[in-house]
Amino acid sequence: MTRNMLVLLAGAGSFALLAGAYLFQALGYPPCAMCLWQRWPHMAAIVIAALALRFGGPALPILGAAAAGTTGGLGIYHTGVERGWWQGPTSCSGGSLDGLSGMDLLAIDGPRVVMCDQVTWEFLALSMASWNAVASFGLMAIWISAVMIKAGSSRTA
Repeated sequence: MTRNMLVLLAGAGSFALLAGAYLFQALGYPPCAMCLWQRWPHMAAIVIAALALRFGGPALPILGAAAAGTTGGLGIYHTGVERGWWQGPTSCSGGSLDGLSGMDLLAIDGPRVVMCDQVTWEFLALSMASWNAVASFGLMAIWISAVMIKAGSSRTA
């Protein structure tokens, strides 16, 4: 597999994970704050992939691996908060209502509070945050493979 194919695969993987997150949101699973944090590195990875395809060199795939590793790490952290392994941010876990005004709490159509320490959907005993971590670390491996191959090379990874 060529370096460009690996970069394209990694960027497409981040795009698919991001699209899946927005699809779940459209289906009625609003994201918590930590879920939103996990989206930003995927957005960065998509931009990095486009730049890497255009300009080449090893620096951009290294940044892509860092972006994938960051969202994977956030997914692990979020999973730990969901499972009660460690404390999460007070703004979205442990029943805290920090950041909401009295008017927000009294409004009939006010914001829906989505807690970071609650699993809203899971498959095979893994939450969305856990699946993001698994997939993101896989994408990180693809990015690292792209670093190891010269641009345009036909070596297999």
